[in-house]
Amino acid sequence: MKALWIAVGCGASVLVAAGLTAGPGASTPPANVRSAASPAFGSTAMPRNGRIFLTDAQLRQALKSGTVDRPIKSLLAVERPMKFGDYEWNDAAVPAGPTWIRVDLKSQIMSVFRSGQEIGTAVIVYGGDNKETPVGKLHILAKARNHRSSLYDAEMPDTLRLTGDGVSIHGSSVQWGAATHGCIGVPLDFAERLFDATRVGDEVTIVPASAGQRRS
Repeated sequence: MKALWIAVGCGASVLVAAGLTAGPGASTPPANVRSAASPAFGSTAMPRNGRIFLTDAQLRQALKSGTVDRPIKSLLAVERPMKFGDYEWNDAAVPAGPTWIRVDLKSQIMSVFRSGQEIGTAVIVYGGDNKETPVGKLHILAKARNHRSSLYDAEMPDTLRLTGDGVSIHGSSVQWGAATHGCIGVPLDFAERLFDATRVGDEVTIVPASAGQRRS
């Protein structure tokens, strides 16, 4: 399995398995969704205090290639393979500032940034073929700590609503092969931390699983 770092969207950076069909219903679960072992930004990006700090050259390369659309300073140094249900969170010493979320449907990874530094990352589940998750640049429209879907009669703890028709980020049982009705499900403990770290109006960029997927 070929692995590579992809710096993406609103500044997130994730290690994904190239050619992996990690979406709902895929035949083989990813053995290594993300790890900090082999960052493609180069061997000079060494972990320090639980973080990987990018060099100016690495950042310029990422901006020039279009893999990021704004400067980022550091990534979480994930020391173990991440699988379904796993997450990392470390916002120690990260100052207050703009917070944004980046979701990569192909790799099934969410990254959370504050002040240009990644503070959280998790493996996610998303919408199945019959109810696809919208992609593009969205914003948090509303928050609800304890929400229950009246449409699906299901608990949706720590909900961050993204669309007028109810598509949200929320706590979920993140398992291989699981899918949602368009929402983005994250591990329950991660969802609680994410809820506390975000506010209405924060940007959420969702990158499609395939090039032909319709953007919002």
